[in-house]
Amino acid sequence: MHQYKGKLIIHTGSMFSGKTSSLEKDVKRFNIAGYKTVAFKPTVDTRFKSSDIISHDEMSIEAILVENIENIKIYCENSNPEVIAIDEIQFLEGEIKDIIDTITEFLSRDITVIVAGLDVDFEGKPFEIVKELMPIADYLTKHHAVCVKCGSDAWISHRKTKDKERVVIGASREYEPLCRSCYLKEKKEEDAIINKNQVTLL
Repeated sequence: MHQYKGKLIIHTGSMFSGKTSSLEKDVKRFNIAGYKTVAFKPTVDTRFKSSDIISHDEMSIEAILVENIENIKIYCENSNPEVIAIDEIQFLEGEIKDIIDTITEFLSRDITVIVAGLDVDFEGKPFEIVKELMPIADYLTKHHAVCVKCGSDAWISHRKTKDKERVVIGASREYEPLCRSCYLKEKKEEDAIINKNQVTLL
């Protein structure tokens, strides 16, 4: 695992694509190799009662709940880990520049950083922090879920509820993985329903 020392490893893609499972596997491999690891997840992720990072296939690793990148920086100054993992990094609070600068500082100290996060939101718009981290990654894996409509590689986490806020925490009840074609078809049907209701109201 020495070749990954001081490297940035990114797992990204839609929900249900296996990015968190891959982060967990990476951390466990570093543990087996004798590295001192620590994992974090944002406090906004309330899908599970414990602070553990739990994937959709029910794998898990111990994690520390944090609100922002400063919390991670302070913790690591006291514990001196060799490997840092951050799940759902798109939910981490703080200025993007501060997050980038802190991660870059970790890398300059030969600390391996593993992150997992959504590349785009439910409307297909990039999550800014993931977009900015991608170009500086040493290893970047784009994971794909299976489109629930046609079975091809999924591109987006389609929100099934009517909530319009950008961040709505949920799982299969709230989201479904769709390929680009099926998403655009679904979006067209949803827009038609909205327009029809507006016309009726008028």
